[in-house]
Amino acid sequence: MKRKAKISRKTKETNINVELNIDGKGKYKVDTGIGFLDHMLEQLSKHSSMDMNIKAKGDTHIDLHHTTEDTGIAIGECLKKASKKFVGIKRYAHAMIPMDETLTRVAIDVSNRPYLIWKVKLKVEKLGEMDTELFKEWFQAFSQSAGITLHVENIYGDNSHHIIESCFKGLARSLRAALEMDPRNKTTIPSTKGSL
Repeated sequence: MKRKAKISRKTKETNINVELNIDGKGKYKVDTGIGFLDHMLEQLSKHSSMDMNIKAKGDTHIDLHHTTEDTGIAIGECLKKASKKFVGIKRYAHAMIPMDETLTRVAIDVSNRPYLIWKVKLKVEKLGEMDTELFKEWFQAFSQSAGITLHVENIYGDNSHHIIESCFKGLARSLRAALEMDPRNKTTIPSTKGSL
């Protein structure tokens, strides 16, 4: 069963194309027009071992909000489509990610019940050209469209770049573990409900 998908999402504000292979090698090609977001999505691909090809064009002459949020939506939708109804996955996972002075904890439940807990405080208003308030918007959009309960907590840290990067790497490692096929339950859905 190949867990691959591609989607196109086009609105009056953005035009986004995503190709994703859950069982990849962490190869990526990312172009959102937002340098720091590209860097974070490359981390997401590399550390989850998912192959990602992401091309986004948006109304960045206004601000970066629509492109950031819609990229989260599109990647989440593509992941959900590629997952083949989450049959055989391990479902739950967590990661503790150190990055120099920073430590971040990420826990996920691939449950088809989206929810975001975001306990991340940043000391600066911008990273590169990107407003730091947009990172929560990206994680919110991703968790909603992917159908994932996602808890992100920065335990401590000083450097805002390190804090955000540890959040994306924590998500990546958690996704890699949660979406792994469970050798003891390859053909079942990990729920007593029989569906997610």
